[in-house]
Amino acid sequence: MARWKTPTCDVADGSLAQDGLRRIVWAERSMPVLRQIAERFLTTNALDGLRIGACLHVTAETANLLIALQAGGAEIALCASNPLSTQDDIAATLARHSGMSVFAIKGEDHDAYYAHIESVINTRPHITMDDGCDLVTMLHTKRTDALGGVRGGTEETTTGVQRLRAMAQADALRYPVIAVNDAKTKHFFDNRYGTGQSTLDGIIRATNILLAGLTVIVAGYGWCGRGIAMRAHGMGAHVIVTEINPLRALEAHMDGYRVMPMIHAAALGDVFVTVTGNKSVIGKEHFAVMKDGAILANSGHFNAEIDLAGLEELAGTRRAIVRPFVEEYTLDNKRIFVLGEGRLINLAAAEGHPASVMDMSFANQALAVEYIAKHHATLTPGVYSMPEHLDKQVAKMKLEATGIAIDTLTPEQERYLASWSEGT
Repeated sequence: MARWKTPTCDVADGSLAQDGLRRIVWAERSMPVLRQIAERFLTTNALDGLRIGACLHVTAETANLLIALQAGGAEIALCASNPLSTQDDIAATLARHSGMSVFAIKGEDHDAYYAHIESVINTRPHITMDDGCDLVTMLHTKRTDALGGVRGGTEETTTGVQRLRAMAQADALRYPVIAVNDAKTKHFFDNRYGTGQSTLDGIIRATNILLAGLTVIVAGYGWCGRGIAMRAHGMGAHVIVTEINPLRALEAHMDGYRVMPMIHAAALGDVFVTVTGNKSVIGKEHFAVMKDGAILANSGHFNAEIDLAGLEELAGTRRAIVRPFVEEYTLDNKRIFVLGEGRLINLAAAEGHPASVMDMSFANQALAVEYIAKHHATLTPGVYSMPEHLDKQVAKMKLEATGIAIDTLTPEQERYLASWSEGT
């Protein structure tokens, strides 16, 4: 591959653009809600003149979101929100054919990753779109010079929302951000069905293992953990859940899974998947009791959930790449395999979520950007939930696009629900 770098782009290989275009068109077929929003944006110029800085996973689905925003008149600058989540053919397509500024290369190192975020900030965005809060964090630390022109932003994922709320709690957040992740049409479906399927897709693509009969440990029973556990069980795996939240632990138990502390689960697991948003969920004490051949994967946003530094210390120089995205660590009496450098396995080794579920997530993103554009002057700095009427609008549009009709209340039923006088 020949790296293609100009003042407005830094991508792995511009010649991949035609391959990426085919994949973008294929994904668009499964994104009817976003298509409708793009068509409306095209006629209303809802985002005319706005500069949008996006730090997102560079996928075919993301491309369709950005094309929809561009239809509304926005200027787009894009970088990756994870060093391994870029699809190089998609980056090439957007850089060559869309007029967007694109800075993203799959496998980019730490310095390139943050240089690309700075390149986006250099475009002086009015609105930020983040997936993990790295763009927002840099704006509030190293690049405060560009902070004054930002009117608002959106955040796509749980980890990013957690960081934003910590910033708001510390009175450090300087502009309003909509927590798109909190939309029901996002986390109910994207986190559960999207992450559930794409995580196992990434694990299987990387390893070619058969899940049936294996013991899969799912660390964290939020919406992502629920989805992974459900899909792993459906493929014949024995699922054990680890949790720190008693309500989620009880729910996992009543959903039919074994629940125990990680130190006990570590000795039983064949495959481990972390989805907690926390650091060092699997550490040295767990490596010590694992089986020979244990496979470790992460589907949380950052690569901090598995204590890779601790594992490297135990293995020393006894490390080897045995398959693409599979690294073997040899300890004194066993081998432990880490997938995708401990980064998001569904994007490191696979293609991320299916387009049909990202249709809802990115419809929320598009509508949230429009909302910020219209209302930023009345919003104070802080983290805002996705407006409920927009969340319901996305659900309604998805049902209609899927050809599903539902009942509506009669006037009598509406009166009954609004009253208190009628009883038995």
